[in-house]
Amino acid sequence: MFVYKRDGRKERVQFDKITARVSRLCYGLDPEHVDAAAITMKVISGIYQGVTTVQLDDLAAETAAYMTVTHPDYAILAARIAVSNLHKQTKKQFSAVITDLYNYINPKNKKPSPMISQTTYDIIMRHADELNSAIVYDRDFNYQYFGFKTLERSYLLRTDGKVAERPQHMIMRVSVGIYGEDIEKAIETYNYMSNKYFTHASPTLFNAGTPQPQMASCFLIDMKEDSIEGIYDTLKTCALISKTAGGVGLNVHCIRATGSYIGGTNGTSNGLVPMLR
Repeated sequence: MFVYKRDGRKERVQFDKITARVSRLCYGLDPEHVDAAAITMKVISGIYQGVTTVQLDDLAAETAAYMTVTHPDYAILAARIAVSNLHKQTKKQFSAVITDLYNYINPKNKKPSPMISQTTYDIIMRHADELNSAIVYDRDFNYQYFGFKTLERSYLLRTDGKVAERPQHMIMRVSVGIYGEDIEKAIETYNYMSNKYFTHASPTLFNAGTPQPQMASCFLIDMKEDSIEGIYDTLKTCALISKTAGGVGLNVHCIRATGSYIGGTNGTSNGLVPMLR
């Protein structure tokens, strides 16, 4: 049975090699309960001809996550395998990742589609050495499996359908997106966030440093007026807010009650509930 490595080379499946990789990530875990060989056995049972090492890592992480019911240390191991897998697929240097995101070309229309704003890109390039040296990639291994997979699925920026950022890249992007040229504050914020003292809300994590830096979580708006134009103008506003992950609280007090007279059409109102539907 053969597997394909990340560089395209073909290699025979080796039980001991898979076990050794998993074992290296078991540091600090309870050896009485965490069994790297047991994970390898389950991974081997799911191997097929032509599987890639990326897929093997995914399977190993999912297997360890499934075994969390036997001991919580398996959740930590699952996260470590998944993080290690991502690290092998992404560039390490923060400024290099930002450059790739800024220079991204949409493969479908071949047009430049930068995922980083001009302002943020320029700041990062001017302070590249300082920002690159401030990042501690080992902090990625502090995530639990399901927390990391949530980041990977929804928060980390992608190019061509593949994750391009590491969690530490995202945190530094957000910090620079918020503080701009104040690099000292940006790095201080990075350290607090990466050490889990606090986190920003989803819109900030999604959008900070991007061409659409909408970072607010909640918007409270009024219905413009009780008319077709007012209702649909308000609906458009809500849609634009939702587009960039904002939450909406809508005041609809001005909508007339059921049975109210409508002078413009000489009809009667159906009331609030049908309008909201």
